[in-house]
Amino acid sequence: MPNDFLSPADQAAAEQQQRLLAAQVVRHDQLPTTIRTVAGVDVAYAQHSDQLVAAAVLLDAATLEIRHTAVVRLGAAFPYIPGLFSFRELPPIQQALAQLPEAPDLVICDGQGLAHPRRFGLACHLGVATGLPTIGCAKTRLVGSYHALGHPRGSTAELVLDGEVVGQALRTQPGINPLFVSIGHRVSLATACHWVLRCAPTYRQPETTRAADHLVNQELHRLLAAALPPAPDGM
Repeated sequence: MPNDFLSPADQAAAEQQQRLLAAQVVRHDQLPTTIRTVAGVDVAYAQHSDQLVAAAVLLDAATLEIRHTAVVRLGAAFPYIPGLFSFRELPPIQQALAQLPEAPDLVICDGQGLAHPRRFGLACHLGVATGLPTIGCAKTRLVGSYHALGHPRGSTAELVLDGEVVGQALRTQPGINPLFVSIGHRVSLATACHWVLRCAPTYRQPETTRAADHLVNQELHRLLAAALPPAPDGM
């Protein structure tokens, strides 16, 4: 993907690029015959700084045990604008994924995919940029509406925007608030929900997201500790 797709000149150019790139999203399954590894990626922001911390965690798809991890710190190259976060977050995520010793068979992003105003959230952007199968799995709803869903684990309700199904509200644990799952790239919505549920056997969030979130928070704590002035003598 050309560099100008990651560093557009302004908000209008970024939005136009999202509309153009959205046409490249593959909405059906193009997955390996056997999924052996699944990765989680997450990004956090250092307070009062332009530093981003991205983590990529590679898990065994069968056991959900962590195989490899990578953490990257990078200065933000694009402003903080809702709906355009992928232009800030994609560069460090790509670097973190590149540091893993092997490419994952599937990536679950802590963010939106098609469930986005221009149908091109972080999961779509990452998928189109890398060619990897990706899933959007967000804690909060960005767009669309959905009907009430059942309380049991695995209950779903279609997330609809302008008459189009752009995702699913998915309850991963009984009676707990749902997650919002959407296509990223090369994964159908049904398959996306299957893998998010499979990766969330115990908690609301899939283990991919939990592991990546833990890593970025650890790194943020280290950044904060390094920035603190030394304690006065005698304390």
